[in-house]
Amino acid sequence: MLAAPAIDAATLTEGSPVLLRLDNQQRLEGGRVWSYFDTATRAASPQQLAEIGNIKLAWQPSQGDLIVHAVEIIRGSQHIDLIKRGSPFTVLRRETELDQRMMDGSLTATLAAEGLAVGDVLRVAFSVTHADPTLKGDVQTAAPLLAEPVSIGFGRVRLSWPETSEIRWKSYAAGVEAKPVTAGGYRTLDIALPLAKQPELPDDAPARFRKLPLLEATSFADWAAVSRAMAPLYATDGLIAAGSPLAAEVRQIERAKPSPLERAALAVQLVQDKISYLSLGMDTGNYIPQTPAQTWERRYGDCKAKTLLLLALLRALQIEAEPVAANLQMGDMASERLPSLGAFDHVLVRATIDGKSLWLDGTAAGTRLADLGDTPRLGSVLPLRPTGAALMPVVLHADARPDLTIAVDLDDRGALDTPTIVKAAITLRGRLAEQVGTAAAQASQTQRAEMVKRLLGQQVGNGNYIDPTIRYDPAEGIAVVSATGIASTRWTRRDGRYRLVLDAAVGKLDFTPDRARAAWQSIPVALSGPASIVYRTTLHLPDGGKGFAVDGDRTLPETLAGTRLKRSLVMSGDTMTIEDRIDQVGGEIEVAQIPAFRAAVAQARSRLLTVLAPTGPAGTRAYYESARKAGALAPTDAMFARVVADDPKDADALTWRARYRSATGDRAGAIADYGSAIAIEPGTGRYLSRAALYAALGDETRQHADLDAAYKLDPEADEVLSALANYRANHGDGAGAVAMLDQRIERAGSKDRYGWIVSKASVMADAGQRDAALALLDTVIAERPGNADLLNMRCWLRGTGNVALEAGLKDCTKAIELADNPDAALDSRAMIYYRMNRFEDALADVSAALTDSPDLAASLYMRGVLLGRLGRKGESEAALANARLVYPQIDRDYRRYGIAP
Repeated sequence: MLAAPAIDAATLTEGSPVLLRLDNQQRLEGGRVWSYFDTATRAASPQQLAEIGNIKLAWQPSQGDLIVHAVEIIRGSQHIDLIKRGSPFTVLRRETELDQRMMDGSLTATLAAEGLAVGDVLRVAFSVTHADPTLKGDVQTAAPLLAEPVSIGFGRVRLSWPETSEIRWKSYAAGVEAKPVTAGGYRTLDIALPLAKQPELPDDAPARFRKLPLLEATSFADWAAVSRAMAPLYATDGLIAAGSPLAAEVRQIERAKPSPLERAALAVQLVQDKISYLSLGMDTGNYIPQTPAQTWERRYGDCKAKTLLLLALLRALQIEAEPVAANLQMGDMASERLPSLGAFDHVLVRATIDGKSLWLDGTAAGTRLADLGDTPRLGSVLPLRPTGAALMPVVLHADARPDLTIAVDLDDRGALDTPTIVKAAITLRGRLAEQVGTAAAQASQTQRAEMVKRLLGQQVGNGNYIDPTIRYDPAEGIAVVSATGIASTRWTRRDGRYRLVLDAAVGKLDFTPDRARAAWQSIPVALSGPASIVYRTTLHLPDGGKGFAVDGDRTLPETLAGTRLKRSLVMSGDTMTIEDRIDQVGGEIEVAQIPAFRAAVAQARSRLLTVLAPTGPAGTRAYYESARKAGALAPTDAMFARVVADDPKDADALTWRARYRSATGDRAGAIADYGSAIAIEPGTGRYLSRAALYAALGDETRQHADLDAAYKLDPEADEVLSALANYRANHGDGAGAVAMLDQRIERAGSKDRYGWIVSKASVMADAGQRDAALALLDTVIAERPGNADLLNMRCWLRGTGNVALEAGLKDCTKAIELADNPDAALDSRAMIYYRMNRFEDALADVSAALTDSPDLAASLYMRGVLLGRLGRKGESEAALANARLVYPQIDRDYRRYGIAP
């Protein structure tokens, strides 16, 4: 081996890299790999000191030796030899991944670098020899190739081998142009480190396009040679002795089921359920599996042990089966790599029944009869046969059973804009089902309830869930997590109609591959899968379902962006059931297909299956008042009662019921709930909400008390300052209200400042300073002429004050054009039109405002006034009644503007 350049004080200049040397030299000769490592690392910081100060050197004693050449601290021109100084290495059997049920049989030599200080350089040089007898004289090795932006003072990877040896090598990284040089009977390949920065790839590129940062070398001639070398390890003749416990298991399976497929399912279940997993790393060597008898006795094993046990069982059952080596993450790259066992990190069984390949993995979990035909995403695998074999692709198809089924029953028969009664069940299969079942069996009742709520929150949505249950069926390999409760409504209002999107397939489809870079335009898109999920939603509608309609796609294309879809929709009376199945099968999409696939997804997303409610008063205070009197809200009331009773100390549940009660006309009940929640956990939001209820009922004493309590709790909260300032302005303390807001404006950033100026102008007007408020707005609007809120406030003050109406009309019209939500500006312009005696125009504006805000009390009231002026008495009385339901003090407020019915 050749030495790297020396390191001394002259090497350490300002800005020198932390990694001063990385010299990795490997010689492949005589069936052995001798690897020499020489590293020098500068302790540039206390953190770096802690990271490098504990030296750990690992090796596998069954396959070679560890030879330590040097361990020294370099401090300027001083070299402190830690070996000669008597610092001994401690040898440990240290399985660093044992908590992940993984062992590799290696030993670790450790040494604490005593005396190492910040600024020092720690140099470690050692060799590891490796000769694996299972390879029968063949050799294989791999060396990592670091690339920029990693900085290395001197970096090198060197491979050498006798010129008479048939060694093949390959580098997968970009920019490696090294060639072997022959001298002294050896071929030598040098690669300088770091390599140039490697090209970036899209996240969805297939694995074979990824440039492994490796230099590999092997003496295997081809994949058939690798296959032949490993095949003897999986010979099963005589491994299940007559009269042994395993023979008894074989007989039991034969008696239980007659068909090969059913017997195979029982054999797989036996290996998965009865043998726990403990990995002996295959990609680090350790190729010899323990015997089936040992595995059965110990009741644990790695993929090799489980595969050999499963093979022995299947062959004893007269089922054709063979082992196959695979790579769980990079199987798609196998065809690009050199033939070696280092290309694989897993082994499983390929069985053949009725001419079909079954990929059976003893390390999986929950595999049952229905799942035997599922295909794992392994790319290409290598059958291990005595005669040798080439790589075999695993052709993917959709799974037989969904991995996840989410069934949700939404009961909206009470109303559309109130919380929904929910019954939810999530069915899981496979390993996840087993993990949930095991965790539930070991958990306390409280812990199980938290598990259920967490899973439902992730998959169904946040809500208050009660009656949580977890059921695990080991025979079927499924777990069912279920609960009932209350969840936020999914209905939204647009264009005067409530609508609910029921699509669970297209709306969740994300197909946005990026191939804009020229270097990426030949890289296909790798699709996820195989995986499948089923969404089943049952919806119960109010009023017997009368007037409800369905918009969007009732059926779906068979595939969309490589994802298979299937939808069924059943409607009967007030009940609608939709089921979407989504199968991600895997595979690839060529770049040329991306535009068409993207367009198809966009088109499908524009037609999401949506339930449309009939136009009308649904969701208004008047509707709720009628529904409550008719008993339609009784089930929601009862469910809320159960939720609150489930945890009486849950302040959030009480607050949610308070909001529900307030929205549906039960102000007394809402006040009581806010009081209970405040007693448990005071909060500004709860005080402010209860203050608003007191204000609606005209109880100004209690309103003021709650506003003061909120202010004491958090005097800096924006919503508290705004509410208290409005109260003071309307109760004789205009100067105090304006002073509060001035202080807030001084602290506000440029983004918030104008909103607080709007509040100040409103408060000034309420305190009788309308002219000053308009002057303030004139000044600020000159700074921000496109601010819709400022324009709307000036329009409103001009309308309520009956001044400068033409200018006010221009303000409102501009605000309507600029605002994201123009309802407030429409209501303000209606006031201007009213003052101008343009009652029809005013009526059109308040009607437009009420389209998507049907409980806007100001617009409801003005609608009643306007209808009265137009002689439509019956409609006027109904609108006024609705306005008073929403806000009982509405007549008092409008008398201040000189407006009455």
